[in-house]
Amino acid sequence: MSPERIALVEGEREVTYGELDRRVCAVAQGLSAAGIRPGDRVAYLGLNSIAYVEAMFATASLGGVFFPVNARLAGPELVYVLDNSDASLVVTQPGFSAPETYTGARVTLEDSGEWPAGFLGEQTDRVDMPVGADDLFMLQYTSGTSGRPKGVMLTHGNILTNVMNLLVDVDMGSAEVALVTAPLFHTAALNQLLLPTFLKGGTALIESRFDPAQALDAIENRGVTTLFGVTSMYQSLAAQPRFAEADLSGLRHALCGGAPIPETLLHTYLDRGIEIIQGYGLTESSPGATMLRAGEGARKLGSAGTPCFFTDLRLIRPDGTPAAVGEPGEVLVEGPNVSPGYWHNPEATAASFDDGWLHTGDVAIRDDEGYIRIVDRVKDMYISGGENVYPAEVEQAIYTHPVVAECAVIGVPDEKWGEAGMAFIRVHDGRNLTHEELIAHLDGRIARYKLPRETVIVAELPHNPTGKLVRSRVKEMAIPVTQRATAATAGRMTRS
Repeated sequence: MSPERIALVEGEREVTYGELDRRVCAVAQGLSAAGIRPGDRVAYLGLNSIAYVEAMFATASLGGVFFPVNARLAGPELVYVLDNSDASLVVTQPGFSAPETYTGARVTLEDSGEWPAGFLGEQTDRVDMPVGADDLFMLQYTSGTSGRPKGVMLTHGNILTNVMNLLVDVDMGSAEVALVTAPLFHTAALNQLLLPTFLKGGTALIESRFDPAQALDAIENRGVTTLFGVTSMYQSLAAQPRFAEADLSGLRHALCGGAPIPETLLHTYLDRGIEIIQGYGLTESSPGATMLRAGEGARKLGSAGTPCFFTDLRLIRPDGTPAAVGEPGEVLVEGPNVSPGYWHNPEATAASFDDGWLHTGDVAIRDDEGYIRIVDRVKDMYISGGENVYPAEVEQAIYTHPVVAECAVIGVPDEKWGEAGMAFIRVHDGRNLTHEELIAHLDGRIARYKLPRETVIVAELPHNPTGKLVRSRVKEMAIPVTQRATAATAGRMTRS
């Protein structure tokens, strides 16, 4: 349709759609010569790049299954996912390498980011294997914040439906300029930003890493209209000294996912005329499940919106009956965007998928207009004095304190109440916060049984490569604190 338009930009390099088409043909020829056949897994280990996109489309044109590898994995984790995926070939960028135990084919890109000499085939020899909606397009491994990561199988139909959902929910056009800084080895940047932009014929600015100063420059000077980020990225952007004066008038869509955004941060962007478009989803739903659409951000502040157009959603009680309006319930998702299950893991598939419905493990509340608000993970909830406490609700209240930059609340054993909350807080530079000050601030904002028993001031909180909080590691941080607290009075402030 538009071979002359700029499809991808990386640094000073620009690639048109016509050039990209020819490049994908050449890479597909190279993969075919290396033995890749329909159904084979092609892994890519590296950061965001044009070669990344070429490898994905070339694999798909061969009927293969693309496997974007988390570039932050430690050695044993990398060994596990490559072994579990049965990858036939691994493409690696300079600075990355497949483990010695990997026995499949290897292709290492040049230092320039180009494919090695002699690998590319003829650009005119088109490879276009037929595929159906149920054929696998991609394996994306869950981030593994608890237990072994699971390989989520995503079909061509899953990905197409998700892109169509996004294009219904977000008024993207062919003139979009998308800033792709979140890692493409996770589902949101790839399936919520790059592919919708590509399908509309827009331009994607490919950055290897997120840099808040560079992101502001791109928004101001390179015509960026659309970006995607997680909470920590938007926090970093807003913390830039020139954020308040930067020209953000060209930014039309600011998409967010991964975790609820503190309402204070949403107001920071609303004050700059930017409505962050929140959504809810997970890798297993490709990932979009709900969206808070443009124009609803202020009225439904903090909500994750309503189900995407081609997706159904239910909230259920523990006994499987429907949750009432205003009552917490587990989120179930169904639709053509929902994965058929986990690669080589029938037990996990049976545990999470029930007659097409995905049990997400997330808890939400629906209001009388059908908008949902994500409360927490089922497994993160704790019971204090017989009352259910959802950490995310407590965290939202903590974020209203002006010195709080980031926080995480977990449940810890308590002799009197069974469990009680422990708040880990990172404060803004040069500020301080005592436990007593925090409790005084929270009193009246949330019920007293939800007030944290202890406050721990930390220099930083643990995140995975997408910026999501890793609660399992927060719980590990709590172990020495609770051990020290056994001989101390409950309700104190600890600095670590």
